[in-house]
Amino acid sequence: MRVLVHIEEADAWRDALAERLPGAEVITSAAPAEARRRADYLAAWKPPAALLGELERLKGIVNLGAGVDALLNNPALPRGIPIVKLRDAGMAGPIADYVRYGVLHFQRDFDRYARQQGRAEWREHRPVDKADWPVGVLGLGAIGARVAGALAEDGFPVHGWSRSAKALPGVTCHHGDAGLPALLGRVMSLVLLLPDTPATRHVIDTDALAALPEGATLINPGRGSLIDEAALLEALGDGEAEGRLRGALLDAFPREPLPADSPLWHHPRVRVTPHMAGPTPLGEAVEQTATALRAMAAGEPVEAIDPEAGY
Repeated sequence: MRVLVHIEEADAWRDALAERLPGAEVITSAAPAEARRRADYLAAWKPPAALLGELERLKGIVNLGAGVDALLNNPALPRGIPIVKLRDAGMAGPIADYVRYGVLHFQRDFDRYARQQGRAEWREHRPVDKADWPVGVLGLGAIGARVAGALAEDGFPVHGWSRSAKALPGVTCHHGDAGLPALLGRVMSLVLLLPDTPATRHVIDTDALAALPEGATLINPGRGSLIDEAALLEALGDGEAEGRLRGALLDAFPREPLPADSPLWHHPRVRVTPHMAGPTPLGEAVEQTATALRAMAAGEPVEAIDPEAGY
């Protein structure tokens, strides 16, 4: 079995996979073209079309992250082979921490205090109890379920939404087209953890933002395509005066890096982070990748994504 690795820190991934796959030849995309062409399996994050086009006998792909939109949108992606994605691999904990920070940032008025500091203004705000700050989580996969559970343990009322019905301890679950408006009208912080699919693109549009309560907040550690940016900016309003939407913490964007001329950089009620909410710890991710590669090489069933569904 020859495994081709394409990702930042590819050498570290190559060495770690070789240690876990005795007998396999593990190379990186820096290897000569002839060696790359004979790869049986690809373990990669956002491989370029030119690289995919070289692979003449590819039998399967492991996507080294939870988001598969870049891979599925690649015009050179081979058809008819299994694609396995990392389904947490240590990312859920850091993402849960990011979301907890975001919720507290707004629930405890740290956004307002930061703006007051710029004006040398000393003014205390009456705190809102956690019990009176419901949080909505859109997307209840492995990561979304972990995030929703963590928020519920912290004492927030949590509403979750997914395409199909789910049940999670401590979480009020909604599903389907009818369930989304019911959730939106109840939450003060909305967390986006949906995959990027045709059905989820711009799911947060003018209508969705208008359905949120006055003063609600938005936290997106998921996919940039989920938000209609023009609708978001309109809901935020201009300047420091709070619009219908009080503020947003954004980690993912349709174009990354976020262009320097984006108005999001300078909006006083937006916090931008550079897609860092869920770093992938090497050890756990490599274990999951090696397990998938062994199963594919042995002809065993794997939990492959559905390219039509997009996840």
